[in-house]
Amino acid sequence: MMPTENQGKTFIANSAGLSADALQCVEILEKKCRAGEISLSDVQLKQFAAYFDLLTETNKVMNLTALISPEDVAVKHFIDSLLCYDERLMKGKTVIDVGTGAGFPGIPLKIYDPSIKLVLLDSLAKRLSFLEKVTEQLRITGVRFEHMRAEDAGHSKVLRGKFDVAVSRAVARLSVLAEYCLPLVKKGGSMIALKGSKYKEEMDEAGKAVGILGGKIIEAREVVLPGLDDGRAIIVIQKIKDTPSLYPRKAGLPAKKPLGGLSGI
Repeated sequence: MMPTENQGKTFIANSAGLSADALQCVEILEKKCRAGEISLSDVQLKQFAAYFDLLTETNKVMNLTALISPEDVAVKHFIDSLLCYDERLMKGKTVIDVGTGAGFPGIPLKIYDPSIKLVLLDSLAKRLSFLEKVTEQLRITGVRFEHMRAEDAGHSKVLRGKFDVAVSRAVARLSVLAEYCLPLVKKGGSMIALKGSKYKEEMDEAGKAVGILGGKIIEAREVVLPGLDDGRAIIVIQKIKDTPSLYPRKAGLPAKKPLGGLSGI
């Protein structure tokens, strides 16, 4: 269902306390989402606007992102995150955002589909503290925060094999990312990776690692951000068998010696 003109007017009328840049950000967001047939309610627009203000204000004292303009946040953070949404895989499901950083793609996905049961995983406690503040101020429920490295999370009794979906954006090359994510996914679940222009090269080099870890690449869906043409893709990997207990290897080793590579196992 497409937003109406009256919805936009309602949002503007209830935008007290938001910065001018936040209002510009969500104006861009709404316009570009509408063009892509993504509908956002007034409540969701206000949440994205508040997220923008929290992100840019906190970024002054904590290095969260190099992209802070209304246009960049709307397109390269918010819309980029939303493009990986898959209702069939995510609606009402358990989703873990591995290496969430400033909350992408997890928080935009949760705003868009509140039925998602979300876990935000990050190795830096202060980033998770920021994200706790975000969820409190945006009145988002159904979010847990896990402070640990992905290699340790993959061996945690409360996290290993517990999720329908693991998502990740801008964390590592696919061969490394698979070792971080697939141990966390249930058999029959999925790993979704947001990738840039070298995604085909990454897929080629990750094939062996994905197989060892119990996965199978089933889709590479090309996506286009509004105003950009830089060859992005959403890669979906299905978990077809249990990940061997050896994986993930100890902290630092997956990145240093990628699985299936010349220097890996």
